[in-house]
Amino acid sequence: MGETRADPSLAGALDLHLTLSPTRPARSLQDALRTAVVEGRLVAGTRLPAARSLAADLGVARGTVADAYAQLAAEGWLESRVGAGTWVAHRAVGPAAAPVPPVPTRRPLDLRAGVPDPSGFPRGAWLAAARRALTDAPDAALGYGDPRGVEALRDALAAYLGRARGVRTDVERVVVTHGFADLLALVARALVARGARRVAVEQYGHAAHRDVLAAAGLEVVTLPVDDGGADVGALDDPAGRPRADVVLLTPAHQFPTGVPLSPARRGALVAWAARTGATVVEDDYDGELRYDRRAVGALQALDPDHVVYAGTASKALAPGVGLAWGAVPPRLLDDVVAQRRLLGGSPDALGQLTLARFLADHEYDRAVRRARARHRARRERLAALVAARLPGCRLVGLPAGLQVVLELPPGTDEDDVVARAARRGLDLLPLGAYAAGPVLPDGGAHRRPAVVVGYGAPRDRQVDPALDALAAAVAPALPRSSR
Repeated sequence: MGETRADPSLAGALDLHLTLSPTRPARSLQDALRTAVVEGRLVAGTRLPAARSLAADLGVARGTVADAYAQLAAEGWLESRVGAGTWVAHRAVGPAAAPVPPVPTRRPLDLRAGVPDPSGFPRGAWLAAARRALTDAPDAALGYGDPRGVEALRDALAAYLGRARGVRTDVERVVVTHGFADLLALVARALVARGARRVAVEQYGHAAHRDVLAAAGLEVVTLPVDDGGADVGALDDPAGRPRADVVLLTPAHQFPTGVPLSPARRGALVAWAARTGATVVEDDYDGELRYDRRAVGALQALDPDHVVYAGTASKALAPGVGLAWGAVPPRLLDDVVAQRRLLGGSPDALGQLTLARFLADHEYDRAVRRARARHRARRERLAALVAARLPGCRLVGLPAGLQVVLELPPGTDEDDVVARAARRGLDLLPLGAYAAGPVLPDGGAHRRPAVVVGYGAPRDRQVDPALDALAAAVAPALPRSSR
């Protein structure tokens, strides 16, 4: 294989930070170049500036640079050819490689919850949207913009969310962030600055989100989860005093159990928030992906003044898009924007402009429909496998999203199932891994042993091997008569 050379047209434009002695420029230039190679700042194959260009940059004679290049070439640090230039030699001795700590690698088969397969990302449509967005963008859109995000995207999101999710908002109240955790941190910090001290979360959920809330200064307490979703009746103590100032819920499709918040509890929750002045954060992470009927609408529509709606492109498109959005109540908006300014700017304008065009061209709707069809088929394959090969087990939760709970036969050790799955190269987690604290047999928390099966992550060719590995891991837990 031939050596890779830098583009010759860039050789004169390469900037080098070299410190020279005013009394011994030739020797100090040699030492500076040699040190840069040893420290790895000039890597093998890097083409150096022409002697005339570097001499002008450093304010020394051209001959001084030419002599330094010749000396280092003689020592083996550089290579030079007449008419071809000078570059760092591949045989030059650079810095010893620092030991790299081992990085935990994912197993080849992945059934973790809430993880999408990025191979389905609509690259062509996204590239077309990016080209149109950049062509049409005014120069002002590429400058320092509104901390809430690019107006074109906020406008497109307000229209889409109202149409597709029933969210009641407008362009002024939409805030674009780097992801859901970023939005959650902004809202939590804003609420703490306003005096909030305690947040209630569902008994099952993302540990990372609980960590974000705690890092913002909120004490985290939990709400039991049952077939009706989070038990919002537990938000008051026996004397009727509120136990929390903030509530974080996944009402359309509870993560990871898959149950929706019941209509009665939805009404009770917004009534409680209005009575107490508390804020509800609605994490609508996969609300568009309902497979058996129309999706459950946004909770925010019941009380836009007390509910922060949060959505993301991670499930319908890919996590790599790196964008999330919130519809923020007017009373909280200025505080959230203030936190945005404190913690840094909004996501890059080019990505936001691209998503705005993607939404305006209805490519996002098409991506959602493709994701629905793809994941519906995967869930149906999982359901067929459970029915045929795993008697005594059952799937629970709405037919929606990217995961489902697989209840195991009573008495099964779910950790043993997970360990058997790991030996077969399968990433799988028990339901207990998502619990906020120990699971107690009261308050609706009693449950059968279960694992959470995410069917979104495998590539298409990996779905059947992953489901086969799942069945093999569960089989030893089945009653002997059914094996």
